[in-house]
Amino acid sequence: MFRIIDYQATEPVSKVDTIRPKMIPHSPKRLIVAHINITIPRRNANNNNVELIATVGVRGVTGTSQLLFKIFRDGREIFRAQEGVESDPTSEVNYIATFQAIDTNVGAGKHLYQVTVENITNGTEAAVVGPISFSGLAIAPSEKIHHEDD
Repeated sequence: MFRIIDYQATEPVSKVDTIRPKMIPHSPKRLIVAHINITIPRRNANNNNVELIATVGVRGVTGTSQLLFKIFRDGREIFRAQEGVESDPTSEVNYIATFQAIDTNVGAGKHLYQVTVENITNGTEAAVVGPISFSGLAIAPSEKIHHEDD
């Protein structure tokens, strides 16, 4: 059995917003699209899992961009995923990138998790248009309950 030790979620953009897109910078620069703080109690340090789920809506502006999504814990990269997005001048083409990561055995304390995106293809442009959501669920094994007759 497991129990929840913390849960945090954010939804900085709740729908597609093509009026105010955020241009995705080319590597090595990156755009922070969402962040959350997860707190691990001392008694659960190094015996836990933090499940992270991110969704980022993007659009190709010019060419075919390869986008690199990363999740950081306290400034250290713990996950990466890549997604290709094409531009189509004749229609609006939006993509939804959803990915999940499991961070294990996280130490006690408050931890900052960030989702970033960067464009790794020169000569192309892409933008974040939403929706954006990011959540983290920290779980730990339930402590055993001892009965008097054990």
